[in-house]
Amino acid sequence: MATFDDPFDPAHRLARAGCSCGRHASESEHASAIEGEQARLGRVVEGAVVRALFPHDATRRAFLRAVGGSTAMAAIAAALPLGFATEALAEGGPLEKKDLKVGFIPITCATPIIMAQPMGFYAKHGLNVDVVRTAGWAVIRDKTLNKEYDAAHMLSPMPIAISLGAGSNPIPYTMPAVENINGQAITLSVKHKDKRDPKQWKGFKFAVPFDYSMHNYLLRYFLAEHGLDPDTDVQIRAVPPPEMVANLRADNLDGFLAPDPVNQRAVYDGVGFIHTLSRSIWDGHPCCAFAASREFVTTMPNTYGALLKAIIDATAYASRPDNRKGIAEAIAGQNYLNQPVTVVEQVLTGTFADGLGNVVRQPNRIDFDPFPWHSFAVWIMTQMKRWGQVKGDLDYRKVAEEVFLATDAARLMRENGLTPPAETYKGFSVMGKPFDPARPEEYIASFPIRRA
Repeated sequence: MATFDDPFDPAHRLARAGCSCGRHASESEHASAIEGEQARLGRVVEGAVVRALFPHDATRRAFLRAVGGSTAMAAIAAALPLGFATEALAEGGPLEKKDLKVGFIPITCATPIIMAQPMGFYAKHGLNVDVVRTAGWAVIRDKTLNKEYDAAHMLSPMPIAISLGAGSNPIPYTMPAVENINGQAITLSVKHKDKRDPKQWKGFKFAVPFDYSMHNYLLRYFLAEHGLDPDTDVQIRAVPPPEMVANLRADNLDGFLAPDPVNQRAVYDGVGFIHTLSRSIWDGHPCCAFAASREFVTTMPNTYGALLKAIIDATAYASRPDNRKGIAEAIAGQNYLNQPVTVVEQVLTGTFADGLGNVVRQPNRIDFDPFPWHSFAVWIMTQMKRWGQVKGDLDYRKVAEEVFLATDAARLMRENGLTPPAETYKGFSVMGKPFDPARPEEYIASFPIRRA
């Protein structure tokens, strides 16, 4: 059952659990989970306090070597009862900062982040957030790293890549919430309406939004499963989403795996047709995310908590189909997506023209579910390694749990009256091939087309 499924719908099965919150098999398992969550909150508080006392890391290390960690902790706790601070964080205290800038790319994947401004979700949680339309993913990355943005709409692989130092220096980054699942498509130029078999695409020029994107990994996966090597049989290049339709019209591209509303705009303009929705490659795949540096999370825990609450609140609202037309009207304008309302509405409602003369009804074309499954992160890293973006040994589980903050998402989902999953790892299938997050290296080795 998905996070926001109707519990009164007889078509859905609710998990039965034996603890007071309904998420664990027993009260002892429930207590263990709560203790783990409290311990994590305690580490957040301890980190913030130690950074305040020792702004220079060399001084902190020298002090700890001189007196020992236990003595230092006792001395600090005597001056500041860390338990009370941890409780204040759990309950939510005064906001450290109310005026924030959050960057976004004008695509429907960013719907919760965008709509939270005009529809009042940020204000509801005491924040004044300026959502800033941004040209491309490299700009989003750079503006968040130089702290021009407090947080950002990112592609879900980007916080992993930033943390691993793939393509740049490693900086600890976090992804507390997924923005959308599904919501992408492979779109081809109208001149290729007679080339529906991917084996006919040899020599095609494709675009994806960014090298570290689900779009890149899903397109490569799709091509390789049809026998094409994505590095030698076709060309794949990164093109900012707002520029994709113009490049298709100018015949610079044969197609793209893109976020919406790019695909629907290509149909609307008569220059492209939707070959396949990304849900047919992997139904329920993550795409975009709310991301912030670990520094922001730990130094502004109350502001971070309020911001994440607002986004989860907006995500829950966006997940309900009855709200989609109103959301389309709220975010289609020039300051946000800058698209005709009908284009955005076709994406969000799932009733759309495909450019081949058909009207398709697919309510799950895009959906919104914030839970950052750790198994999603592991799959992303397998594809980074498969295509040579990262090399050497990876501690998949460690990276997944440090970057994808499932504990934070689960806690705030519960505070919003939602029921997060009891586990953070799950198996799934991509184009019919099962993925076991406990065996990532075996998964990579199973592909005949790969760089690793």
